[in-house]
Amino acid sequence: MREQHAADGLAALGNRTRLRLYRLLVRAGDDGLNVGDLQRLLEVPASTLAHHLAMLARAGLVAQERRGREVVSRADYPAMRALVGYLTEQCCSGVRLQEDDEAA
Repeated sequence: MREQHAADGLAALGNRTRLRLYRLLVRAGDDGLNVGDLQRLLEVPASTLAHHLAMLARAGLVAQERRGREVVSRADYPAMRALVGYLTEQCCSGVRLQEDDEAA
């Protein structure tokens, strides 16, 4: 994952409503939730929900598809794992300070 892509994903999640929305979709699993159910569960106006879903979709964290007359949104789990992986890929590997380089 490129740094800019990770920054875009984190920026999209940096809003309380979008974070709640995304966590709800993660809990919903592969079946996702239709927009009406999301609106009721989050208690947000349709236009607000549409804005937040669009932001998450642009960041690649949410996929939307039409099923008959409904629009269903679901978390993109590979994208979520890639973002978490980017954040943790060098976990606890140590940091070499430039001063250490000069002392050697």
